[in-house]
Amino acid sequence: MRAMKGTTILCVRRGNVVAMAGDGQVTLGDQVIKEGAKKVRRLYDGRVLTGFAGGTADAMTLLERFEKRLAEHSGNLVRAATELVKDWRTDRVLRRLEAMMLVADRGTTLLLSGAGDILEPEGEACAIGSGAGYALAAARALLESSDARADEIARRSLVIASKICIYTNDSITLEVLED
Repeated sequence: MRAMKGTTILCVRRGNVVAMAGDGQVTLGDQVIKEGAKKVRRLYDGRVLTGFAGGTADAMTLLERFEKRLAEHSGNLVRAATELVKDWRTDRVLRRLEAMMLVADRGTTLLLSGAGDILEPEGEACAIGSGAGYALAAARALLESSDARADEIARRSLVIASKICIYTNDSITLEVLED
């Protein structure tokens, strides 16, 4: 997997709360083109969270395909992700797409890539994009040192990443699943 340049997406789980946060910065080369892009979305009647890093058009194409796969598999996250990654890996057009996705429902978080990866991360946090390392480190530290909710940790971690990564800003989209 190669690191995607241009965004940060973080998923945090704590107790019965799943939070996914993404920054809003879109860059083209060394210029900021947009500050308030929405890279985290709810799918399947709000029961699935998804965030993407990479080329915007590529990510939108994959997002549409994933949404179709979710519908085909009645919201089964693992089956939909498996089918998407199979398409992504084998389809002549899709395999050229440069993006990564984090997807989550109440029970599972998965990292998806065009290299054929479907990874279920260990622990309570996972991140993708250029600021992933910074956001993940902050989230892990906050998970160990505080009793904060998943959504608070996700937001604070993205703010920390935005102060370090030049491709990440503090215009944050946050989506939460909870009982």
